[in-house]
Amino acid sequence: MTTLSFQLYSARNYPNQDEFLAKLGTLGYTQVEGYGGLYGDPAALAATLKKNGLSMPTGHFGPAQAADVSTTLKTAEALGIKKIIVPHIGPEGRSADESKWLELAETLAKHGETYKKEGYAFGWHNHDFEFVPTTSGRTPMEIILETAPDIEWEADVAWIVRGKSDPVAWFDKYGSRITAVHVKDIAPAGQNADEDGWADVGHGVLDWDNLIKTVEAKTKAEYFVAEHDKPSDEVRFATRSIATASKWK
Repeated sequence: MTTLSFQLYSARNYPNQDEFLAKLGTLGYTQVEGYGGLYGDPAALAATLKKNGLSMPTGHFGPAQAADVSTTLKTAEALGIKKIIVPHIGPEGRSADESKWLELAETLAKHGETYKKEGYAFGWHNHDFEFVPTTSGRTPMEIILETAPDIEWEADVAWIVRGKSDPVAWFDKYGSRITAVHVKDIAPAGQNADEDGWADVGHGVLDWDNLIKTVEAKTKAEYFVAEHDKPSDEVRFATRSIATASKWK
């Protein structure tokens, strides 16, 4: 079975985090992925994870957090995070031409060097906007990966699809850079509008039973992280998604 991690951003609206982490443990999860809003008390979070048989090998850190190297290192050490991932850049950090993307990529490259020296992997997580070509014709994703050639990529497969791009083509070209993937599903057209059109893993239009084999064959993914950006029922999402993954060999 592929070990399925759980991106805790999916449960950011759940009223009791400790209760939810306990639920993940009972469902069979052993890994979770953190995000920026969770790191206020890393020691307490680490204790709760341990109590529920969970580890946090990967974590999302926003651009400002990644720039605060000392705090991020302390957080990663406390939580046992091995891979530090920047998950997003706001509209103010994007541009129609290459300029802001080059600036971002150069910053990521420097961060990558810094964190690598400290023993951590460092990478970028995509959304859909990285696949919209700039005025030069190059996509932001290409600019990031080519300008920062030593950083890793956590490929969010469903966002690639929403960016009107073919994930397998990206696996073929950059599979050696992909060390983690977000396992996310898209609802059929017109469905799940209250969930922004996302679906539980295995209950949408992406053929994850075969996609997971392609990911494993064409990339260096070590971590497979279930995510739903807006579930109406977090426990349902967690339950159905690990049930789907339990069928993967």
